[in-house]
Amino acid sequence: MFESYNKVQQAVLDTTLNLIIDRELQATSMSLIAKDSGVSTGNIYHYFSSKEDIINELYKAIVRFNGDYVTKNMNKSDSIQKQFRTAWCNLIELGHLYPKGFRFIEQYSFSPYIHEQSKLEAYKDGWCGPLEKLYRQAVEEELFIRLDPRMMVQMHYGSIVYLLKGHQQDLLELTDEIADEVILACWNAVSLIKGWNE
Repeated sequence: MFESYNKVQQAVLDTTLNLIIDRELQATSMSLIAKDSGVSTGNIYHYFSSKEDIINELYKAIVRFNGDYVTKNMNKSDSIQKQFRTAWCNLIELGHLYPKGFRFIEQYSFSPYIHEQSKLEAYKDGWCGPLEKLYRQAVEEELFIRLDPRMMVQMHYGSIVYLLKGHQQDLLELTDEIADEVILACWNAVSLIKGWNE
């Protein structure tokens, strides 16, 4: 998830993510990050100006990673339906494989620790922006109902997040078949052509 960073930054970001998920943000101090990462406090301050700086970098790194993951294998030459299905399947897979990153984004996207500029960059550069364009194309081609594409993306994201959270808390079963049914329900909620036709 943090491959684009050097080893020190990777250790700090990975450790911070684990501490925040295990202990919460307020209980995660710079000294604890230094102790658990094996990186001296002085070395941490060489790369990050504060705990808030680490949190914002962590947020941006996870959003970039998530954006790349959710949009992988989405080919513009594929049908809108196939791209739709690919993106939402990728999000479910992401939640399975990287539960801590998923939980961090869910818990802290609206935190005052996250700068507004970071949130704006995340929306445009993460996966929401590309999906909004896909939904807008579907509306323009009269494949989707006339509703704000951004709202439709967020509506579907909320449904998938609820499913993933329920599964991570052992409240809901999540098989490939159930995931496909949920994605199909999202498609049917906004598409003028119901059901999978591919």
